[in-house]
Amino acid sequence: MSRKHIQLLTKRVLHIDSEERYVRQPKDLEERAKGVIARTYLEEEPTIRQWSRQLVPTVQGAANYVRSLFPFATWIRRYNFHWMAGDAIAGLTIGFVVVPQAMAYALLANLSPEYGLYTSFIGAALYWLFGTSKDIVIGTTAVGSLLVGRVITHVSEEKPGIYTHEEIAKALSVIAGVILIILGLFRLGWIIEFIPYVSISAFVTAASITIMSTQLPVALGIRGINTREAPHLVLAHTFKALGQTKSDAAIGLTSIALLFLIRDVCAKMEVRQPLRKRMWATISSLRLTFTILLYTFISWLVHRNTLVGEYKFRIVGKIESGFRHAGYPKLDTDLLGMIIPELPAIVIILIIEHIAIAKSFGRIFNYTITPSQEILAQGVANFFGPFVGGYVCTGSFGASAVLSKAGVRTPLAGLFSAMVLVLALYALTALFKYIPMAALAGLIIHATSNLLTPPKALYKYWQLSPFELLIWIVGVILALFESLETSIYATIGLSFALSLVRLARTKGRFLGQVHIYRVTSDNSQDKTVDSDGTPSGAQEKSVDVHPSTDSEGVLTSRNAFLPLDRKDSSNPDIKVDSPYPGVFIYRFGEGFNYINQAQHIDHLLSYILKVTRRTTADDGIKATDRLWNDPGPSPGHGHAGDTRPFLRAVVLECASVNNMDITSAQGLIDLRNTLDRYAAPAAVEWHFAGILNRWTRRTLAVAGFGYPSADNPDELGHWSPAYTVASSLAGATDDDTRRAAAFNTHDEEKDNPHENAVSDDKKKETPKESTIEGAETESQTLSSGSSNGTTAVGHESLVPVYGVDRPFFHIDLVDAVDAAMRDARRKDQGRTD
Repeated sequence: MSRKHIQLLTKRVLHIDSEERYVRQPKDLEERAKGVIARTYLEEEPTIRQWSRQLVPTVQGAANYVRSLFPFATWIRRYNFHWMAGDAIAGLTIGFVVVPQAMAYALLANLSPEYGLYTSFIGAALYWLFGTSKDIVIGTTAVGSLLVGRVITHVSEEKPGIYTHEEIAKALSVIAGVILIILGLFRLGWIIEFIPYVSISAFVTAASITIMSTQLPVALGIRGINTREAPHLVLAHTFKALGQTKSDAAIGLTSIALLFLIRDVCAKMEVRQPLRKRMWATISSLRLTFTILLYTFISWLVHRNTLVGEYKFRIVGKIESGFRHAGYPKLDTDLLGMIIPELPAIVIILIIEHIAIAKSFGRIFNYTITPSQEILAQGVANFFGPFVGGYVCTGSFGASAVLSKAGVRTPLAGLFSAMVLVLALYALTALFKYIPMAALAGLIIHATSNLLTPPKALYKYWQLSPFELLIWIVGVILALFESLETSIYATIGLSFALSLVRLARTKGRFLGQVHIYRVTSDNSQDKTVDSDGTPSGAQEKSVDVHPSTDSEGVLTSRNAFLPLDRKDSSNPDIKVDSPYPGVFIYRFGEGFNYINQAQHIDHLLSYILKVTRRTTADDGIKATDRLWNDPGPSPGHGHAGDTRPFLRAVVLECASVNNMDITSAQGLIDLRNTLDRYAAPAAVEWHFAGILNRWTRRTLAVAGFGYPSADNPDELGHWSPAYTVASSLAGATDDDTRRAAAFNTHDEEKDNPHENAVSDDKKKETPKESTIEGAETESQTLSSGSSNGTTAVGHESLVPVYGVDRPFFHIDLVDAVDAAMRDARRKDQGRTD
């Protein structure tokens, strides 16, 4: 069946007329264009078939996708001994840093210390296969461990004695890993952009306070405090029980003080001894390891001959050596049903924390990370971690900073860290038995204190966006007094609401025209400067009314557009005028879609009706036929004393508009119909500037925009075709290329003779320019002065930038305003004639 028969069938059966959209479009647009330019171009609209073809993967695309899943393949063949030396040093260094940190964070997850070592091991061993950052360290984190601990507590309270802490942690990690792997494989890393920075900042700050509040009783040796309560309650109960402080406080408080002392001393020495900066940075990074070893040695001296149960202070106790907890995770429907509701907050934090760290180091060391690939690397580590005993893991900022300072060269450094962790699991577990719990608590307090948002950053938030600072405060309060999950959901919701309000209620602006000049300084000449900073011997120069060019600067001129209400940051002393009576320029502030179309339409309609008058005083509607809410022409409307202009054209500046939906398109149609009735018998021209999206152009064309209306032949006669053209050298000869270059140069010089005029002194020194052959003809304005057009430009290389069947879609605002003014002027001339 032919296309013609299909169209006939759909018209008769479904009453769908595919040609209806072309009723308003003049049939002779291309013929009119041929009277102005030699070569025409008709715009090809996008189709569903073209869009569908773009979604079909190609063989090359599939091969590139598979290669992108294993980024190590692009650099492993270039691996050398120099890189290996750097990776070995950095990997071993970070290994010694991660060991005490991993054991401490495992306690936050309500697990024994060895689980932290398992978790850090799997992250270090697998990341290099899938990661795109050389500086990231995947392992245990304070915030992640805290969330795991809360899930374990929740499940244990719901089903006491049914599931062990290990089973809950493993199941949580496997499910989180599956979600992350899916997000990574489908390249959905862009989803994280929906999570605003302020939500993460508030969450991390509140989580840090929560972690420190839970560890303070441990550091002081106070028992019987329910650390699962809200932080303010934990702190209150701790202060009330200060009288029950044990000897653990001596270790906890001194370990905290020692850690801060080493950090501050090393920081000062880095400034005083810049040549030894790396040495002091390494010492500072190893402060956690040194402190744990110191207090472990003290604990061993105190308890080496002490019987079990008679310890002077709490110690870690026996730790299983090797991977004794390796095995398949337990997954059943009841356990998954209790875990899944807790997953969104955990997955969000895992992704955001990791990507933020990776991007930060990428900016510092000038390399680009792939968010989706990083999520995949996380997912693999979280999925396989439970099989060796690990739990949820993500990028660690503290450990990554140490790795970076240690001189890491490639992601392969993680293997050397894994070796240290294996050594710790098999050879040092007997030593770990004597680690004081108060020392681990002090280590956690010290590490998480760096995650608090400092007052300086809060002040910066206030300067950048006061409303978002309020959201940050709400998030911290909710986290401290309600829950961390409520905090992150609430701050994300408030940020979304703020964005929607801004999108829906931000008004567009009507623009006026101003003639501006640009002055540039010529610094090619050497100048001496006096002690007060002023150039010596400098002479005052004055700028003539006419733009000029001299040895001190270049003055050029062009039209620009500023808001008529002057509620912007431009100089209020500058006069901004309407480009032409009855021509209105409107700029969308926050795009144009179904959320804000009513706001824009109402603003456009109310303003235009306020500052214009009807083309005819009597609209022809009887009082008995008029709607109850239509008062009709106001008294005195159209009176001789009414100096308001007639409505001629509306120019929409659409640089901020990418997509247009049905609601917004219908809003424009309704506004056009209303203004056409208001301006009848004249028709209002609609010009659009800066529309680049092909689908948006198609939407507007289907709605009847982009060309003069064929419904009003008289108005169509007032239309003066104007097209923006550019050089096309497809198939051109060398001679064509030379003449095009000569034409461009000559056109630039002749475009604005006043703006590019040379001063009298300069003219005397400049020889008379010769005329470029053919350039005079080619530089004429490509627009018709009458409806019949003028002689077409003969240069075959000049072609229209956009389709001649969409003459009201302009490349920029200058062209759009120029076209609208030209047609409005012709209408006014025709009215007076």
